[in-house]
Amino acid sequence: MSWSITRRRLLGTATAAGTLALAPGLARAGRDRVRAGWIYVGPVGDHGWTYRHDVGRREVEAALGDRVETSYVESVREGADAERVLQRMAAGGHDIVFATSFGFMNAVIRVARRFPQVKFEHATGYKTAPNVAVYNARFYEGRAVIGTIAGHVTRTGIVGYVGSFPIPEVVRGINAFTLAMRRVRPDARIKVVWVDSWYDPAKEADAAKALIDQGADVITQHTDSAAPLQVAEQRGVVGFGQASDMRKFAPNAHLTAIVDDWGPYYVQRVRAVLEGSWRSHDIWWGMREGMIRIAPYNPRLPAEVVAAAERVREGILEGRFHPFTGPIRDREGRLRVKEGEVLSDGELLKMDWYVEGVQA
Repeated sequence: MSWSITRRRLLGTATAAGTLALAPGLARAGRDRVRAGWIYVGPVGDHGWTYRHDVGRREVEAALGDRVETSYVESVREGADAERVLQRMAAGGHDIVFATSFGFMNAVIRVARRFPQVKFEHATGYKTAPNVAVYNARFYEGRAVIGTIAGHVTRTGIVGYVGSFPIPEVVRGINAFTLAMRRVRPDARIKVVWVDSWYDPAKEADAAKALIDQGADVITQHTDSAAPLQVAEQRGVVGFGQASDMRKFAPNAHLTAIVDDWGPYYVQRVRAVLEGSWRSHDIWWGMREGMIRIAPYNPRLPAEVVAAAERVREGILEGRFHPFTGPIRDREGRLRVKEGEVLSDGELLKMDWYVEGVQA
């Protein structure tokens, strides 16, 4: 893993814990200046999840200038490694620390108990404390948009899904995509290959190849590299970017992408520390709040397909459409959501079942 510290711009990388020293009391009470840290599960160059969080960190620097100093540690394994990094950040003078992976959750809670004066923010988790806030994005809203496109463009009726881990967030995304796709093409199916990693380009590429060999002519993913899209480009099929606009890696195959926009949230929360107004909370934002966006559509997409995708996107933005509106049956055929009803946030957050049309 590597540690990088910035003062408005990147100054360098250090791995020794000794680089973490900070003048005693900096921004603890004064709010004249804040030191903010980020801990990443992948490399900042993954062009997906971690890359977009780091874009948000840089937006904090741009917005707050000399009032903030930021640092980050990339490629941190979930578990004991995460706890050690969080401990060093808290002991080293950080006023607020953003932990950007679900698997960091327990480490965040343990370290936060030992450092009650430090503010912690955990992405996609569900455990809070007086000095721990939780923030999450409604990625499933974007998957309803791209699933709509997939339903229109698939010729074989088979879509390949490169999955990371079968946690509720990923299962929810698979289901939202499948429901949207089957509203357009009821006989379409999703085939999922799990790679047991958030970022492993080789495994992701192999999974995409296996899915295409099984008949998939559309590839999507809940992993962080551009490898599945690059395979799609090479094999003459199409796909979608993950977390960021990945069109430069696959200009023909890339139809659009779900873009995670963390910057405004990060600016707001670091500014709250500066102003002394930071409070713990548990928020789940989506398209309406601007945390989820859709990248530009590939010009090759027919106008009627773009129009269908836009109807879904605008319906979500205007509150007229929810991707998990019934009737919804699971893959065993049981009715899970009655016609006209909508799954609650609580049900979505613990989703552990697949809808009709998923092979996983």
